[in-house]
Amino acid sequence: MTPAVPESEFLQQVKDLAKLCGWLVYHTLDSRGSDAGFPDLVLVRRGRVVFAELKSETGKATPMQQRWLIELGNAGAAVHLWRPSDWPQIEAVIARV
Repeated sequence: MTPAVPESEFLQQVKDLAKLCGWLVYHTLDSRGSDAGFPDLVLVRRGRVVFAELKSETGKATPMQQRWLIELGNAGAAVHLWRPSDWPQIEAVIARV
């Protein structure tokens, strides 16, 4: 069982790994006033873009978060909804050459 990791700490871990692997990383620090649902992270490297929504193990994506992920995926983007227990998949996506 994965120990509970606060979403803010999980976000920082993913950002740190992405930066270590050479990704440009964007995260809106304060989304108040922004349109609802846009993914937490945008990662860009070597012609690839990844959009990721991050949740705690029990967190639920809102309907607008789900819609953004679906529409970005339909547009051909790589989209992910990641939880701390997904760390092996996160490493595989971020470390992929």
